[in-house]
Amino acid sequence: MINEAAWPLVPVLSLNEYRGKTLSVGRDIVVLGSLNVDFVVRVSERPGMGQTVFGKEFSIFPGGKGANQAVAVGRLGGNVCMAGRIGDDVFSSILLESLTNANVGTDNVLITENIFTGSAFITVDDSGENSIIVIPGANSQYSKEDVDDLATCLKDAKTLMLQLEIPVESVEYAAQVAKSFGVTVMLDPAPAMSLPPELYRLIDVITPNEHEASLLTGIQVQDLSSAESAGMRLLEQGVHSAVVKLGAQGAFYCSSTGDRGYVKGHRVNVVDTTAAGDAFSGALALALCEGKSIGEACEFANAAAALSVTRKGAQTSMPNYDEVARFFQSLV
Repeated sequence: MINEAAWPLVPVLSLNEYRGKTLSVGRDIVVLGSLNVDFVVRVSERPGMGQTVFGKEFSIFPGGKGANQAVAVGRLGGNVCMAGRIGDDVFSSILLESLTNANVGTDNVLITENIFTGSAFITVDDSGENSIIVIPGANSQYSKEDVDDLATCLKDAKTLMLQLEIPVESVEYAAQVAKSFGVTVMLDPAPAMSLPPELYRLIDVITPNEHEASLLTGIQVQDLSSAESAGMRLLEQGVHSAVVKLGAQGAFYCSSTGDRGYVKGHRVNVVDTTAAGDAFSGALALALCEGKSIGEACEFANAAAALSVTRKGAQTSMPNYDEVARFFQSLV
């Protein structure tokens, strides 16, 4: 059971806190990461080992953690560009169209010959929970040389968003380049894996979920108390701020400046949890880029994530700014 009294809850922001914001010229946020096509099967219950079940519905959606987060920022009105690699197959156009429709810059999305676009095979059950298999494809080809070509774009940015669906060597190198320009580095450490010790010291904001935080810290994250312990351990490892996402329970945040608090989850009709974490990350990056405190940014991100789970798909589930504003208004 979560003892909410032990941590300060972030107050719900008024509608005007996010209304009428002025966006600066240029690409404030660069998202470097994966672009995948999601093949989604809906079932009553996900199959166990050796079990066959009948599916209810099959759909194809644009996805990939990097592209999802770029679309999340773009749908909310942020100035954002996407960097990564896609294949030269029929699926690449699906991804480029989705990014363009969300006002995401695509000049740094590279087409890779003789390899397929990354893909994800997702099973979603009646509760909205999912299981995912990712095949990297072109994502695995993103190199340090590609990061060098991205440097001109990075030096004019405010924030670089990273995940772990491209080679970790390229992720670490991109963080180094970004830090040399004074750019804020945000890492969503998904899929869960061990990180090079040097990478932690390059991270301004890390946003693991319970499973990822458990792997990174050795602390089994199950509730708010263990999330706090994991968040503090991440600070000890060198990151400036940590946000541990707890799904429907909300999120715990802490930073090296002493900020610490809990953002309570919202009760909504869950349809599909795919990319809820990406909606959270995109909204968090945008709010921080606009000068919000870590607590205010988490509150905004939590609302965006809550709205995303009420819809099917990854990028198709991302809310726009007006939808988040109306959600805030309904909470007052």
